[in-house]
Amino acid sequence: MDTESERIEYAALHTEVVRHPRQHLDTFGVTNIYYYLVTEPTYSEIYNENNETVIREGRVIAERPKIVTPYYLTHLEGFSYDARQYFQKLMMMHGPNAPGLFYTYRNEAKGLNIVSDRWEVVVEKLNDEIDKKNDPLAAIIKGQDDLWDVSLLKFIYEMTSRSMQSNLAQLGSRGLLGMSAGGIPVGVRQTIEDMFAQAYRGEIRAYLLEQELNHWGVFEEYQDRFFALVKGRK
Repeated sequence: MDTESERIEYAALHTEVVRHPRQHLDTFGVTNIYYYLVTEPTYSEIYNENNETVIREGRVIAERPKIVTPYYLTHLEGFSYDARQYFQKLMMMHGPNAPGLFYTYRNEAKGLNIVSDRWEVVVEKLNDEIDKKNDPLAAIIKGQDDLWDVSLLKFIYEMTSRSMQSNLAQLGSRGLLGMSAGGIPVGVRQTIEDMFAQAYRGEIRAYLLEQELNHWGVFEEYQDRFFALVKGRK
């Protein structure tokens, strides 16, 4: 393949989620998904042999989905000019306060093994093992060896897509997608209150709370409580 983008596109196109987790991502908590990512080793193409399979194991940790708006996203750092232009279009289409969900993930690789079996046989054995454990949050992915992390990202994207409607419905049923004073989603107000409680208990650093308040442009509204918190912890 001529370009990196073509290789990535090929890897994504030839990635298959053989076994999806039986549960969606948790709306109100952290989801811990154990994955098995099976690939045919790159050298099998050179020697025209397909009798070995690489098994990568790990965990994808999905944090609690976060309610955001296009306005909020424009305040995130690390986005390109093109991405910011896209966010501007979102604001024009849906309004600056249209609520959506933002998902964050962490990958914790556990190990790599090469076994002397075709990948179809390996998948069958892994399915039997998962069934015995009765793990509703286990997944099997057939990916590309040289770009296996692209295959993992495709799985994450599909998992997010499968979960989003359920997550939005649960948040909406609790009224958390509605707007409070100042055009801030109700769920965000709740998150801020949770962060204040966590900061008081010493579970998070105060600067994280300050960042969240600044992102939403409400620091002045909460500044008395924030400074009292900081003063009380000294």
